[in-house]
Amino acid sequence: MTVSPAPSRVPLRVGVRKLLFGALGALSTPHHPDRYLELADPLLATAANRARIVRIDTSVHGSTTVILRPARPCRFEPGQHIRLAVVIEGVRYVRMFSPAIVPGTRDVVLTVGDRPGGLVSGHLAERARVGDVVEVSDGEGDFVLPESRPPRLLMISGGSGITPVLSMLGALASEKGTSAVTFVYYARTAAHVPRRAELEALAALPNVELVFVHTRGEGGHLRGRFDRAHLDAVAPWFAETPTYVCGPSGLVEGVRNLYHENGSTDLLRTEEFTLPAYAVDPGDASGSVSFAESGIVAPNNGATVLEQAENAGLAPEHGCRMGICHTCTAVRSSGCTRDVRTGETDSEPGTRIQICISAPVGNVTVEL
Repeated sequence: MTVSPAPSRVPLRVGVRKLLFGALGALSTPHHPDRYLELADPLLATAANRARIVRIDTSVHGSTTVILRPARPCRFEPGQHIRLAVVIEGVRYVRMFSPAIVPGTRDVVLTVGDRPGGLVSGHLAERARVGDVVEVSDGEGDFVLPESRPPRLLMISGGSGITPVLSMLGALASEKGTSAVTFVYYARTAAHVPRRAELEALAALPNVELVFVHTRGEGGHLRGRFDRAHLDAVAPWFAETPTYVCGPSGLVEGVRNLYHENGSTDLLRTEEFTLPAYAVDPGDASGSVSFAESGIVAPNNGATVLEQAENAGLAPEHGCRMGICHTCTAVRSSGCTRDVRTGETDSEPGTRIQICISAPVGNVTVEL
């Protein structure tokens, strides 16, 4: 006699849910059911995962910490980033931030570095209020811990680059693993160190060593900007150890150069929250940029395609503005562009490019 397995209940629940939303869709035509659900509560919307701001902390110099309570749990691995969408004066803006989960809840913690002229960071620090609703995504990116935990890890960060590292440290602590971790954190002064209570709790663990480096103020274990002497002092074994670094481009570049000199690049994983500064080559800033779909032609000033499109009055969809999220891709139908991160050029017709990191070289036509 053959016994058939009991049918799974999950497909039934999924089928019922689809049936209910199908019925709602039919009844709510021509509008999506979300149009009516969000009248009762914006977090009921199904097309996106919305979250309500439940706390804003601006007490630490140079950063803002925001706690969000999403309608559905965010799925991400420690170290990954999520997309945060906010509406400012009727315009939707998307940025990338590394989250952490508040233990025992689904609340998401974001620490956002203050940037002069930063639209979203300025909004969160000065105008956002508890109760405001934003959108969040699931995790993206490969800045994550190795599946097989090594016996020792080195983590280096500065500024708001602390967030993915804290998320990783929290995961290691919850696993009660045996990896010994040295965490070197760069801040201007002691007053610029965010989420100090979390750091101190982690530093109390027997396998975590916390090293503060103050770049401008007194105190700290070390002083000054990153150089090899810092690692020689606190992690002389660094060239043989898996290392994670996240922070300003200058810090990341300094660590990257050191590991290259030591032949240890394969042990280094990096994440940057800011686009490295680049100088416009006068030879590139010539001709014009044609935005084919909108019929606008503008003089090429050498800035990225995204910046030139915005200067021309266009509002292309974009996210991180640093080449991470791939939200801002568009087809370059003709001409040549330069990757502002690497300096490499490409002129293959019909290529899809990331307009936030691509600067036109001479005459360029983009499908925008």
